[in-house]
Amino acid sequence: MKTPLALLTEFLRFPSISTQPEHAPDLEACAEWLHALLSEIGLAATVYPTPGSPVVVAGSPHDPAKRTVLIYGHYDVQPPEPLEGWATPPFEPRIEDGRIYARGAADNKGQILAHILGVAETLREKGSLPVNVIFLIEGEEEIGSPNLAEFLTEHRSDLTCDLVAISDTAMAPGNRPALTYALRGIAALEVIVRGPARDLHSGLFGGALANPATVVARLIASLHDDEGHVRIPGFYDAVRTLAGWERDAAANLEAVSGGDEAIKHLAGVTELVGEKGFTTIERIGARPTAEVNGIGGGYQGAGTKTVLPSHAFAKLTFRLVADQDPAVILNAAEEYLRSQTPPGVLLEIITGHSGSAYQSDPNSPDGLAARKALEGAFGAEPLLLRDGGSIPILASIKEILGVDSYLLGLANPDSRIHSPDENMVVENFLGGIRMNRILLEELASIS
Repeated sequence: MKTPLALLTEFLRFPSISTQPEHAPDLEACAEWLHALLSEIGLAATVYPTPGSPVVVAGSPHDPAKRTVLIYGHYDVQPPEPLEGWATPPFEPRIEDGRIYARGAADNKGQILAHILGVAETLREKGSLPVNVIFLIEGEEEIGSPNLAEFLTEHRSDLTCDLVAISDTAMAPGNRPALTYALRGIAALEVIVRGPARDLHSGLFGGALANPATVVARLIASLHDDEGHVRIPGFYDAVRTLAGWERDAAANLEAVSGGDEAIKHLAGVTELVGEKGFTTIERIGARPTAEVNGIGGGYQGAGTKTVLPSHAFAKLTFRLVADQDPAVILNAAEEYLRSQTPPGVLLEIITGHSGSAYQSDPNSPDGLAARKALEGAFGAEPLLLRDGGSIPILASIKEILGVDSYLLGLANPDSRIHSPDENMVVENFLGGIRMNRILLEELASIS
């Protein structure tokens, strides 16, 4: 077998971009490459077609006396644009200063390959695995996994497991090992305010009718009070109170990461604002939010054009925490926005994608095993993180397979995922191989 870095370089050369239909052949070729590798290391592998990109499943011989671990990952990647931001072509990997640069290096090819090679090393050295292993590797994560829930349902009996291990999250600041135990959910909607039948002269009609752009601005301003709380009735009803150990974990993360100053530097701002009563670390990982992602209406060109726009819009997303139902939040948001809309305009609301938040217990036996694996691989006690982002498929895994997922971060915090010059620290990749081997041993010891 080729060296780990040689295999990673080969894997990264596939332009497996799921959002662009012209790359369907590249996605299929990448799936077949995974099938060949998984078969070569001694697993029974199958490529399953879906209405979109193929799903690759591979497993070790099933021993009913052993626990079963499902390892999830994805082989699709984000588009590489803007291409001018890359120092070298995005699908021609380069290794420089201890990092490998290519689209997909840290999201998620480096991580899932580390798990595969960890299993390969154990099989080569010992001839068998301490647990049953199933790999589930999809090609549509970057477009919201539209076909995976149905696949999980159809193949539930073949995917029966005791837990799921995922490495699609990052290390902690300073490239310290981390177990992410919670991810926020998401609910998206677009607000369109319609007024006159066409843009009107602002001198002839100004002061006589509702301006859709002004109405949108007022609707957005009404979402929060002066202390940063979301004003939608019922928004916080299902939100869990943070446990003492969670606040301690957040404080520990703040202490080792540089806290607010580090976040300001990363964001390129001079001040941080948000919901009163919580630290910044808590707000971005453990509290729900209402955010404006886009706003527009009227003339957008150079100079001035004196019109009252016929319509205006805003695009909103709500980041949600455990127990908040996206459908309930979207309904509450629509009712609230309609209650705030003045006469003289029509309000149209278009709901977008949504996904539930996910939370597991880092202090459970499996959570402790994951923490031991990270510490053994990287030589430091892992931090416990709540990530502000979303992996909506985790809720489907919990609902359909009935098991918890544990998120063992391997990507360096400055990996530039989704951006030009995406990269992965080579030692993180190699450490992921070690981590997989320790993880399987630790999980096998749990009765």
